[in-house]
Amino acid sequence: IERMAALASENLNRAMNALITLDEEDIEEVYKVEENINFLNHSITDYLVKINQTTLPIEDLQSIGALFHVVNDIERIGDHAENVADAARQRKETGVSLSKQAQKELGEMLDMVNTLIQYSIEIFAKSNEEHMQDVLRLEEAVDEKERELQQAHVERLTRNECSPEAGMIFSDIVSGLERVADHATNIAFFITNEN
Repeated sequence: IERMAALASENLNRAMNALITLDEEDIEEVYKVEENINFLNHSITDYLVKINQTTLPIEDLQSIGALFHVVNDIERIGDHAENVADAARQRKETGVSLSKQAQKELGEMLDMVNTLIQYSIEIFAKSNEEHMQDVLRLEEAVDEKERELQQAHVERLTRNECSPEAGMIFSDIVSGLERVADHATNIAFFITNEN
């Protein structure tokens, strides 16, 4: 599950990079890694179903129930990476450009989301709640950042500094990153569901 989480996290960064550089190899790699994530998702889920059918102590059953959710949240982060790769491909095919300001804003939001994912995986992997407050603080900060960026984006559109096509991509990516933060936060909360 940790490996699957690392793959999803790396893939999100690869996709975000491809959104700016439009590197075809990176875009292709995102799709390949996503297949791997899906394979892990199915294999892990099948395994969890099998051990869930055995006679286990109630605490273990609760833990397995929580693991189903973690795997699902990681898989959703992987799906968001694929959505970003789709947007990169769309940009490449249609020649839509993202302003330097939009790129900078996406980078700032991605940094916040990356830190959140890193803390969440650490909490999950080590059962260490040390960064739980950081996760909650970051999750709120990401929500705030999304509102701020969506507003800035509307203002750019109104001033004709941004095309509607670029605006759609920007808005979708910002929403997607906010959802990734939600999934990462859910992963951190595994520790509370397990007890």
